[in-house]
Amino acid sequence: MFSKKNTKRLLPIQSLVGADMILRGDLRFKGGLRIDGEVDGNVIADESAQSLLVISETGKVRGSVRVGHVVVSGLIEGPIEANQLLELHPSANVSGDVRYRALEMHPGAVVDGTLHHESEEVMPGKLALASSK
Repeated sequence: MFSKKNTKRLLPIQSLVGADMILRGDLRFKGGLRIDGEVDGNVIADESAQSLLVISETGKVRGSVRVGHVVVSGLIEGPIEANQLLELHPSANVSGDVRYRALEMHPGAVVDGTLHHESEEVMPGKLALASSK
């Protein structure tokens, strides 16, 4: 009665890498992207806007991922930088170091790498140089 339901408002998905698709090269996007196929390259979201990357159970990324909100049910071979939220579902398999601001990891998810929590001051999009202080 008095509690609010914990509902996440996800960005709409505007772009799709289909299950039968293999993309070789870096992928840059704005907004929401779903990967059901394979990407052999880096996946990077535009830093000027909110971003969402969903990697389904059939999705594979071999390269670094730099996106605000990342939802993983598939495979990532490479480092991840999620400056908002990283969600690792039970079938997620990550090989690489992970930097995140908030983490939601379900039982069964696998990370072969180190987990680094970044505070809001450190991770506004880019790291501040020591000489700029």
